[in-house]
Amino acid sequence: MSDLSLAFDAALTLVATGDETLSRIILLSLQVSISAVLVAALVGLPLGALLAVARFPGRHGIIITLNALMGLPPVVAGLVIYLLLSRSGPLGSLGLLFTPGAMVIAQALLIAPILAALSRQVLEGLWEEYAEQLRSFGAGTWRAVPTLLWDGRFALLTVLLAGFGRASAEVGAVMIVGGNIEGFTRVMTTAIALETSKGDLPLALALGLVLMAIVLAVNAAAQVARDAAVRRAG
Repeated sequence: MSDLSLAFDAALTLVATGDETLSRIILLSLQVSISAVLVAALVGLPLGALLAVARFPGRHGIIITLNALMGLPPVVAGLVIYLLLSRSGPLGSLGLLFTPGAMVIAQALLIAPILAALSRQVLEGLWEEYAEQLRSFGAGTWRAVPTLLWDGRFALLTVLLAGFGRASAEVGAVMIVGGNIEGFTRVMTTAIALETSKGDLPLALALGLVLMAIVLAVNAAAQVARDAAVRRAG
């Protein structure tokens, strides 16, 4: 118990003093996760809005696929990106494997279906409410999509925060495509796994505390955004 107390005290000291190694890992983690959310949002949110508005053959199958991909195992996503970016893969010439860029792609692949599926659920309610009005203004599918995205921006913020929470807690995919290289591709989740296996509990605990603080902050922000959306809807 005393060893654990000492490790916890050392972890708090690392956090309080802004340890350079700790800060570098946290900064890279935030950069990768935020970038992944932005990339995934460019695909997921418009796709979700389109599925909320349009009715076409195969729509139901796409929705089922997206719902299934929400549970895509991270190691499978990492394996797919690894094969694409490996030297013998179709994108191997880009030289992205074992770089932060590969980690962004892997995380974006994981969270894009989540953003698409959740945004469709959010925007379908708005479409049912505004469909007749938008049609009276002559707004077709392609004009309705950006209108819904803008009108539902507060509710969609909770969707983005959910995607960020998923990305920041991911370990399997980024371990495969990033390689967990010290000072280059080592993020909080992979560092926690490595430092725990090495027995460096202070650093692992410090990273765990920061990660938990980020998760709590994201959930609090999501709740605030959700409340703001409810108040705006009246």
